Amino acid sequence: MTQPLIQFDQVSFSYAPDRPVLAGCSFCLEPGQRLALLGANGSGKTTLLHLIVGLLRPSAGRIVAFGKDRAAEADFHEVRRRVGLLFQDADDQLFCPTVAEDVAFGPLNLGKPRDEVRRIVSQTLESLGLGGYEHRVTYRLSGGEKRLVALATVLAMQPDVLLLDEPTAGLDEAATERLVQVLDRLPQAMLVVSHNRAFWQAVTRGAVVLREGRVQASGAC
Repeated sequence: MTQPLIQFDQVSFSYAPDRPVLAGCSFCLEPGQRLALLGANGSGKTTLLHLIVGLLRPSAGRIVAFGKDRAAEADFHEVRRRVGLLFQDADDQLFCPTVAEDVAFGPLNLGKPRDEVRRIVSQTLESLGLGGYEHRVTYRLSGGEKRLVALATVLAMQPDVLLLDEPTAGLDEAATERLVQVLDRLPQAMLVVSHNRAFWQAVTRGAVVLREGRVQASGAC
């Protein structure tokens, strides 16, 4: 039997004692699986993604990633190397002066040689229609351009799992179609949060619905 990449076992989380977000949530993401994570605004979709990589910690339940229980900060170091999270706000992801520096940051921290990193940066930007953007000043980019550069920083890490939080926000139709083509070629398992129905139907192979703090559709353990 194939071991899940990510597993939630009765996970609960709240930002305040009287405001639970997740309440006994159980969920699995299998190798190669591409799922849309759906739900109303405020249902906990972004919270669930942040719990996977340890940016938040559950008040109850177990998070298992790559076959190991993850609870303490040190447990999530490996998870963050193997799981790429695209934040809902691109400005939370971009902090270097130029596009090339932002995209190179992750691979360099993984210890990759600089020649290889330059190749990864060039190929990743080219795949997203951003060829020639290497020396552009990040904060001067449009919202859609920032979105694509933020995605490039994630893809350059070559993670095992992609967590994409509203990846088409700020993108025009042509850029969205290019993104669909890029994601369709990738081998990674994906969990995609998107209000763009046409987009998530194009890039995923199933959907789970987060309602009342629990996953209430296919994909639950």
